[in-house]
Parts: sequence; C-alpha cells; structure tokens
Amino acid sequence: MKCPLCGYENTRVIDSRPADDNSSIRRRRVCDKCLKRFTTYEKVDTIPMMVIKKDDTREPYDRTKLEQGVLRACHKRPIKAERIKDLIDEVESEVFNLGEREVPSSVLGELVMKKLKKLEAVAYVRFASVYREFKDVNEFMDELKKVQQ
Repeated sequence: MKCPLCGYENTRVIDSRPADDNSSIRRRRVCDKCLKRFTTYEKVDTIPMMVIKKDDTREPYDRTKLEQGVLRACHKRPIKAERIKDLIDEVESEVFNLGEREVPSSVLGELVMKKLKKLEAVAYVRFASVYREFKDVNEFMDELKKVQQ
C-alpha cells in the first residue's frame, strides 16, 4: 500500500479489526519512510448491482445518488452527519444482502422512507414528496396525516 502522505511504496499494517458496520476491515498502517500512520478500509469487491428505474431502464447502483437524495431531505434538520451516514449504510447493507443483481428503485425508495420515518418526520415527508411525486396538496396532506398518527 502506497503512503498517501509521502507516496512511499512500503507501509505496514499495525492493527486490523472489523469496521463498525461489520462489512469491511479497518486497518491502521504506518509508512516505513515518513513513519506517519493512516487508516484504510477494505471491502469485498462485489458484482455491480443494477437499479431498475420506474421507466424500466437500468443503471448501475450509485451510492452518491442515494446520499444526495437523503441529504436533500435532511437539509437544515437537526440530524447528525454520522446518523445520515449510518442510515445510508443500513439501506445499502439491506439491499446488498438481498443478493440480487437487479433491484427496483422502489425497493431502495421504500427502505429509505422507512428509515427516515423513524429518524425524523420532516426529512421523511420531504423525501416522500419527491419519491412519490405528489401531484397536489391533498396527496401531501394525506402523507402528513399518516406521520402525525
């Protein structure tokens, strides 16, 4: 492993353990030249998962798109960044554990909504309004009533 600080080719692993999410390995390394320490995460390389969109087109799963949608819903809400990351990790883990090569976008959307509903009501309604494409105020109000119950 190349040192990200000085670029030297040789580093040593000084500690290995499962990462918090148990889906990767956290390794502490030290550079043999500059003696600086850094952390790397090792994840199993999986076959790319395809997402089946509403119009039946397929595109590779992209964590960034999922993050952007959740971050937009949580914008200016009292939710810690670490909790948002955990939510995305949980959704991703559940989807990958399905073991399917293709997953409908509806599965992703419903998982995000289920987790946002438990996390924060306003973020949930924001995400639902975009995901479910509310056509008028009545649909929006119906969703708000569900949250209040």
